[in-house]
Amino acid sequence: MGNEIGTYATLVEAVLAHAREIPEKPALCFKKTVLNYRELARQMQVSAGILSSRYGIGEGDRVMLSGLSKPEYIVLFLGIQYLHAVTIPLDKVWLEDTVVKMYDFIAPKCVITDMKFSREDVKRISMKELYSGAVTGGYPEEKNGGEPIVPEYTLPDPNLVAEMLFTTGTTGTPKGAMLTYKNIRSITKNNIYGVEFQSDDVVLDALPLCHSLGLREARMTLYAGATLVIQNGFSFPKELRVNMDEYHCTGFVCVPATMERLTRTVKDFPELFGRFRYLEIGAGSLSYDLKKRLPKLLPKSDIFNTWGSSETGGVIFLDVKRRQDKITALGRPVSTAEIRVIGENGRPIKATSIDNAGRLSIRGAMTMAGYFNMPEVNAETIVDGWLYTNDLVYTDEEGFVYMLGRADDIINTGGEKVSPLEVENVATEFPAVRDAACIGVADEILGQVPALFVAVEDPFTVEELRHFLAERLEPFKLPGEIIRIGEIPRNRMRKLDRKAVRKLWDERNEGPAMDTTILESILSRHSVRQFTEERIPRELLEKLVQAGIQAPSGHNLQTWRFTVVRSKEKIEEIRETGAGVAARERTGFYGFNNPDTLILVSNDIRNDCGIQDASCAAENILLAAHSMGLGACWLNGLMRICDQPEIRGLLDSLEIPSTHKVWAMIALGYPAAGDKTPARKADVVNWVE
Repeated sequence: MGNEIGTYATLVEAVLAHAREIPEKPALCFKKTVLNYRELARQMQVSAGILSSRYGIGEGDRVMLSGLSKPEYIVLFLGIQYLHAVTIPLDKVWLEDTVVKMYDFIAPKCVITDMKFSREDVKRISMKELYSGAVTGGYPEEKNGGEPIVPEYTLPDPNLVAEMLFTTGTTGTPKGAMLTYKNIRSITKNNIYGVEFQSDDVVLDALPLCHSLGLREARMTLYAGATLVIQNGFSFPKELRVNMDEYHCTGFVCVPATMERLTRTVKDFPELFGRFRYLEIGAGSLSYDLKKRLPKLLPKSDIFNTWGSSETGGVIFLDVKRRQDKITALGRPVSTAEIRVIGENGRPIKATSIDNAGRLSIRGAMTMAGYFNMPEVNAETIVDGWLYTNDLVYTDEEGFVYMLGRADDIINTGGEKVSPLEVENVATEFPAVRDAACIGVADEILGQVPALFVAVEDPFTVEELRHFLAERLEPFKLPGEIIRIGEIPRNRMRKLDRKAVRKLWDERNEGPAMDTTILESILSRHSVRQFTEERIPRELLEKLVQAGIQAPSGHNLQTWRFTVVRSKEKIEEIRETGAGVAARERTGFYGFNNPDTLILVSNDIRNDCGIQDASCAAENILLAAHSMGLGACWLNGLMRICDQPEIRGLLDSLEIPSTHKVWAMIALGYPAAGDKTPARKADVVNWVE
């Protein structure tokens, strides 16, 4: 391993040590903001002083904190732990109802966020105001002799809870993994050794910092005295390239689904990503296909596939390049983790194949203290220090772990066990398939059979895929049905959402079977109004516009125009100008929220078929976007106010002809969690036979 990395009891102790030893070294970078270790430590201390003196935060107090990918989150996160309080990161996409539900469950001392609440009893501290105080050096009433009051840092009890990471989505009972200082230290050290981390690395972390993988990469980087570069999502290609050029990043972290997308959408992927010394892909196993392709695409980069969880951090690592003979394995556990396999009787077993696989159990300093306020669940989950998971695995003679999937996802067909992960991995090796999901469905004779959903890259026939699978899988593992859909359902962390896949199966089988991509896209598309901050590659936008151009046009006049707006400043100008004019004219102008891109579809008012042509083109774009995994929403706001002077001036600046009316605006982005398909009216069809 490269430069020697020190041993510290806590992350706060590490930052303070770096502030003394390497004060001018960049610690945290975000766009044009760079904090060196001296500045980061100072802001951490001042924020702790403000939280302590003004708000009474102290040891053991639970503090909820908005998990933004910005410097203020890191500073306040550290400030809370400086006081030995408990940091509870909140996902920025959670709705108010979810946050309030968690607030009632956790009973925290306060919530640090700029989010507004309708309930007055929620104790909120402004994140913006608190961070501003940390940057400027505190508030006047907290100064003593010109210096802000900062409590002296002392090392906490290693068994004291430092963080709670919640695994809840937008609904359901919160489930918070409690991590002690001892847990976090072990998790951090495991990651350092697992990816052969070096103290001179510069890590690009675009994952949500409220989730386990993104947070542990950030902890590791700061603990080691390296440089952390954060950005709001995978804003490719522009922001990624800017950060790499500006900060000379050597490390990169993402999830498998994102890596799959990048290899297919970034045209110069080998040249761009080959600049990284190492890549860590976690929160899931890479497909067999990607494990084979990545070492060829990036021959000079180290590639690590990591298995971990909120409860344990990264525990199992696979060196993808050096162990091509083990690409079907999840990886090998770190030396500090004890692994055993538990049989159906609850006792350890020797599991060497899928036929005698059992539940994965882990013990070590990295395993959580338990779930917050869930004694019954803890009694079942943690037994004699062993953390019981619901993952079915087996091991080989070298200690490599092979994952079959969650216990309740395993398909039992005629007495044989089928791993959905294996079927998915083999399916994604087929060149036309870019993503896949396999589930077990009811069968009168065999009990269950596999059903395979695939998202396609290029045209193919189902028989071609069946033949491909039959050459690589045993007969009982072959899917009974193969269904093409626009996009495989995944959650915010791009993990496969099997519940959503099962729902697709149930909905599909309520009526006649469909087996074409177009029909599946039509039946599953819905408006999406909330987006992540990930940027859409230009290549995908070009395909969307081409889909619009391919729409039918009355008399084939094709007088339409497609204006693609990617500038955030221009989108905001459209929003503000449109809203102001619409309010004056007493009409509606809403639905923007946070789109990455707007496509304005306009047509010449002298064309009698202009509105119909624009509508057909807009629908093509909406369906194409859905098939690519993008979210989209049709907005009508400009249609009613196009001829108002302010709007016409705005359209002129966009080079939209004066004879054109904007019949549709399409808001685009990668969908955030929470959007649901609305019910469709059933009484709108009249049959005349």
